[in-house]
Amino acid sequence: MALSTKSIVRIVLWALVVLALAGFAWLKFFQPRLETNVLGQLGRGDYQLVTTDGAPFTEESLRGAPSAVFFGFTHCPEVCPTTLGEIGTWQEALAEAGEDPLRVFFVTVDPQRDTEEVLGEYVSWVPDVVGVTGQQDQLDKALKAFRIYASRVPLDDGDYTMDHSASVLLFDRRGRFFEPVGYQEGLDRAVEKIRRMMAG
Repeated sequence: MALSTKSIVRIVLWALVVLALAGFAWLKFFQPRLETNVLGQLGRGDYQLVTTDGAPFTEESLRGAPSAVFFGFTHCPEVCPTTLGEIGTWQEALAEAGEDPLRVFFVTVDPQRDTEEVLGEYVSWVPDVVGVTGQQDQLDKALKAFRIYASRVPLDDGDYTMDHSASVLLFDRRGRFFEPVGYQEGLDRAVEKIRRMMAG
């Protein structure tokens, strides 16, 4: 028996209602949980890198004190030196207020050129920043663990540069991801995030 036009319209309308409810449930309940689970896993992994102080850098390194993690490289023309400068101003603001400094890990995305010595000298001018480097296979694991994008870009002269994520990732004293600080986000906003993290 053929369905009437009225019945077809009713079925279509109910189908749209069901789709709308499913979409609402996804946005309200499932997507936030999925995002929370993904963000909660940032920094977790079996990578084994080394700091410019000679200490191992692993998932455990994020525990014990609030910290920031930034991925960059010493041949970076703009983003990395700018970010290091911003980190320096965060440390100054915290020091002026009599607060503890933020522990910062600068992880290279270019371990081929960034040895412990090269990286150590590069970050030495910013208080409480430690460089992190290691073997490429271990760095690849770290990039995956922190959900960091990094890609080698050939230059016309035969050299290369690196394209990479530019946010600073904040982790609380339990090693849990707190919030990112965006590139050139601004001193007041960045320090406010750091203070909230340290207070937790």
